[in-house]
Amino acid sequence: MSDPVNPNQEYRTTPQWGLYQRENFWKPNIGEMPLFSTAPEDLERLAEEKLTQGGWYYSSCNAGNSWTHLANRQAFYRHRIIPRQLVDTNTRDTAMEIFGHKIAAPVGFAPIGINRIYHPTGEISVAKVAQELNLVYSLSSAGSYSIEDVGKANGNGPRFFQLYQSHDEELCISMLERAHKSGFDVCMLTTDTWQLAWRHHDVATGNYAFYHQHGAGDIALQDPVFLKRVKEAGLDPKKDPKEVGAKWIDENIWHGKAHSWEKLPWVIEQWKRISGGKPFCLKGIQSVPDAKRAVEMGVDGIVVSNHAGRQVDGAIASLDALEEIVDAVGNKIYIMYDTGIRGASDVFKALAVGAKFVFIGRLWVWALSIGGEAGVRHVVKGLLAEFDILLNVAGYRNVEEINRDAIRSLPNSSSLIAEKARV
Repeated sequence: MSDPVNPNQEYRTTPQWGLYQRENFWKPNIGEMPLFSTAPEDLERLAEEKLTQGGWYYSSCNAGNSWTHLANRQAFYRHRIIPRQLVDTNTRDTAMEIFGHKIAAPVGFAPIGINRIYHPTGEISVAKVAQELNLVYSLSSAGSYSIEDVGKANGNGPRFFQLYQSHDEELCISMLERAHKSGFDVCMLTTDTWQLAWRHHDVATGNYAFYHQHGAGDIALQDPVFLKRVKEAGLDPKKDPKEVGAKWIDENIWHGKAHSWEKLPWVIEQWKRISGGKPFCLKGIQSVPDAKRAVEMGVDGIVVSNHAGRQVDGAIASLDALEEIVDAVGNKIYIMYDTGIRGASDVFKALAVGAKFVFIGRLWVWALSIGGEAGVRHVVKGLLAEFDILLNVAGYRNVEEINRDAIRSLPNSSSLIAEKARV
């Protein structure tokens, strides 16, 4: 919208996100310009220019030949929004509720590790912006800054802790305890990344930050159990940073040793005991049998995700998996979506297919790379504005109205040319 004085302001419980468009349109009149373009292809290009080669490769590499990454974009392409006319969108609002938290939009920050390689302020800046905008923030247990410091930066914002489950049970419990004490009230176990996939450019350049300049990071170096393990191994974090980094990542995060369904009740029990019964979710679900198993195991929610095409090359698109999973268990468990979101229409389509909530990843990583905290704020406010405007012009008043009737889906064989799906 362009007129800041309009009927919508009387109905909203959130800011009129669409006014961010007006703010940017007006900037030349006061001698300013918007920070940078929020078009995904521009974000990708600007991030590549800004980052080191290692930082760029780590943010952009996909598994194998990137066929899963392409499939993710093609899946969005085949779903088409059906605009409605003469709807009183003056009454619209983007607000919703997730696990008892009233939030400003059905959009959250996906957990992504080692943010310090993208910008010195890393997770701290991202957590601040999430709190400011009242959006869900998720901290990766492969992060750079400590659980405690990120929790403080996020203030009273709703936040999830993403767990890469260590086989060291004492350390796993320590991580969960720290997360709970720091105000993370949803635990999200990632199930698809016991080991990183083969990513050609990362391998070709030896690009594994935990072995090199990044080391273990504060998330590890402030953990009492890990520090005990370091001492037992005769290592010194200051004198042996690379070795300590390798110990952290090789033994506790991407350790290559799979967990199974049989182990799941133990970690659920630990989180429920520590947190007083707060939600436990699984991230990385791609099949109907796995979704049904999650329901049987008493999991509170699942995130349908293929790790943005970074783990299994040639896999099913996450949006296609979402459609099947919603049809199978959509009324039995809270279903979220993560993978390949590049704009408001993607958020809309994921919600229409059946997700109740959507995570974004590369968009905020590239924004952090380009402009730090200000960059993240600019891109995410832009996404919220785009979503708000989309609801207005497409004739939808709230998240609840976005369902299968809001889209028309082409056959699964419908494809987008590869050049157009690069981002």
